[in-house]
Amino acid sequence: MTRRAVALVLVGLVLLSLNLRPAAVTVGPVLAELRAGLGLSPVTAGLLTSLPVLAFALFGAFAPTVARRVGVHRTTLIALLALTAGLAGRAAAGGEAAFLALTMLALAGMAVANVLLPSLVKLHFPHRVGPVTALYTTMLSIGLTAALVLTVPISDAFGGWRAGIGAWAVLALVAALPWVALSAHDRHPETPPRRVGFRDVARTRLGWAMALFFGLQSLQAYAVFGWFATLWRDSGWSASAAGALVGLLAATAIPFSLWLPAALARSRDPRRILAPVIGCYPVGYLLLVVDPHALAIPAAILVGVGTATFPLVLTLIGLRARTPEGTGALSAFTQSTGYLVAGIGPFAIGLLHDASDGWTVPLLVLAALTVPQLAVGLRVARPAYVEDQLRLGRGDSRPVGSRPR
Repeated sequence: MTRRAVALVLVGLVLLSLNLRPAAVTVGPVLAELRAGLGLSPVTAGLLTSLPVLAFALFGAFAPTVARRVGVHRTTLIALLALTAGLAGRAAAGGEAAFLALTMLALAGMAVANVLLPSLVKLHFPHRVGPVTALYTTMLSIGLTAALVLTVPISDAFGGWRAGIGAWAVLALVAALPWVALSAHDRHPETPPRRVGFRDVARTRLGWAMALFFGLQSLQAYAVFGWFATLWRDSGWSASAAGALVGLLAATAIPFSLWLPAALARSRDPRRILAPVIGCYPVGYLLLVVDPHALAIPAAILVGVGTATFPLVLTLIGLRARTPEGTGALSAFTQSTGYLVAGIGPFAIGLLHDASDGWTVPLLVLAALTVPQLAVGLRVARPAYVEDQLRLGRGDSRPVGSRPR
């Protein structure tokens, strides 16, 4: 690629990454105002918290198929336009049915783009997977933090929750602009006919291990971002302070997202990086068990480091496939199946909180779940390629992508 093309792709990836979380997290900070404005029932409000996971699981599975038929860059552009339309439309919605439908449209675009990101990196930067993944996961963390921190101030400054959640449509529209030019790359096929698909990955041990690892990590993250503001409010922090603590937790992952993926890609033994990062989760949880008020700040920082497992999972997706197509299929299976596991998290933690009338039991359960997360993480850290496992399963030891002799 020319320098201009490389720059365009990088700008496109950065802007895309900034938009992959606001649709999912901007509802939470203004949920009370949104419920009052639209008259949402408790059931509908609860459904809103589950929609992101459902969208990732449902729409992410179809992303590689659509990309193969339409083109990966065009599919990314379509996903961003759907995200823009959904974000803008739900801000103007007059009832709960329209709000839910338009939220799902926005989340569908977000889910498709989320799955395609690793394959786009593998396609354009096959020898720079670690550094480029570090770049886009850092931008993703910045977008997440900005959405959590800025939605309420935007709402206050511009007249209410509609402005707070609708403002993010502008960012999504700007992100679509580079992909208009990049979609021209899809006029000529860049990948061979399908050799690795969603069902193929489902026949490999690596695919299931990656899905379980991704699912357990996402379960932790969704439980944390879904409930920790409430936990800190229950421990005596004000609503604004509790929100700031969640913002600190999210912001802590930003520098680690910039450094860890490249370090993991260079490492001869990725387990040395994975183990201490995952280990920060239970330490942070145990601090909250001891004193959720006095130890809130160190706990937020430690749990924030733990959430940096997410960019490590995305890096491993790029490292555990030989081709862009294999990366896309592995990404789709890992994320769509993993998010089904993750969906249990917020719901189960809420039930445990209600049943135990406190946060000690939920925190201990989250800490216990880091044990299988670490075990499966150490497994996927071992060198392996999804295409090779498919060939071996068919009785052929020749790696996918090699030429027949």
